Amino acid sequence: MGVQQFPAPETGFGYIEAGDSLPVHDGAGKVVLRFVEKPDASRAAEYLAAGRYYWNAGMFCFTAEALLTAMETTCPELLAAARTVWAQSEKTANPVELPKTPFRELPDISIDYALMEKAANVAVVPCDLGWSDIGSWNALAILAQADEAGNRSIGETVLLDCHNIFVQSEAHLVAAVGVEDLIIVDTPDATLVAHKKKAQEVKRIVQYLKYRNHHVYRVHRTVFRPWGSYTVLEEGPRFKIKRIEVKPDASLSLQLHHHRSEHWVVVTGMAKVINGTQEFFVMPNESTYIPAGQLHRLMNPGTIPLIMIEVQCGEYLGEDDIVRIEDQYGRKT
Repeated sequence: MGVQQFPAPETGFGYIEAGDSLPVHDGAGKVVLRFVEKPDASRAAEYLAAGRYYWNAGMFCFTAEALLTAMETTCPELLAAARTVWAQSEKTANPVELPKTPFRELPDISIDYALMEKAANVAVVPCDLGWSDIGSWNALAILAQADEAGNRSIGETVLLDCHNIFVQSEAHLVAAVGVEDLIIVDTPDATLVAHKKKAQEVKRIVQYLKYRNHHVYRVHRTVFRPWGSYTVLEEGPRFKIKRIEVKPDASLSLQLHHHRSEHWVVVTGMAKVINGTQEFFVMPNESTYIPAGQLHRLMNPGTIPLIMIEVQCGEYLGEDDIVRIEDQYGRKT
């Protein structure tokens, strides 16, 4: 495994304590004494002064055989559960689709905890690659050019009388006035405002959203599928508007919805549509309407991406209102 020797104390990364050099590859590798969790500032300063600690880059190198052999010893229950998932997966699908129920039952644990910290034959190779895992918003901010007030930004921003702030905007203009030491991140899904000293506390927000079963922690505004992707442009009571992009020679499943109707308008490319008992092509600036309960399918027979706008109307617009009759990717639900 590779690690980065760090130039300054950092509380956002885990650490590895290294021991004696190994008599292989000119002594580049060192024995791993232990993995250390993210420390507080004073402990991180101690690690820097000791000279034998390294940031854990999480870059692990091993053969598949070595990994499986180690898991037999360190986490046999996890390995058995993973093999159960693989045995029940649909091998003919491309990509292979794993079954939801047994996959959800897998332990939520990292490779560090499950394997690396328990294995006896782990070595570490210190290196300086100019690496950063961008493990915090502060780490990302360093990649942006600072202005004379220490502000850094990505995207379109207006910063007046601001000092030492970082702003990222993916979709539209973000303006800030008279603030300092803040992180402001605006995405299509959500907006984050945090003090720079609290950059590592973002995970608490995720935990809270998960506790509240908020949809933001489960589904992004843009969702990728084997056939392409869709982006929710707007939604409200009884309606939802999507931008759908279908890859060349790809196809959505033959399906129906119990609670919603759909209106498709082609923007770019050419759509091949099954709508009830009819099969036809829809060209740019043309449309078709699918009433609730009717079998339908969308295909892209062309060589360029198919882009279309879908308007859904109905009492219930959840993604689980899909009855798949036939699917080339092996999906059943």
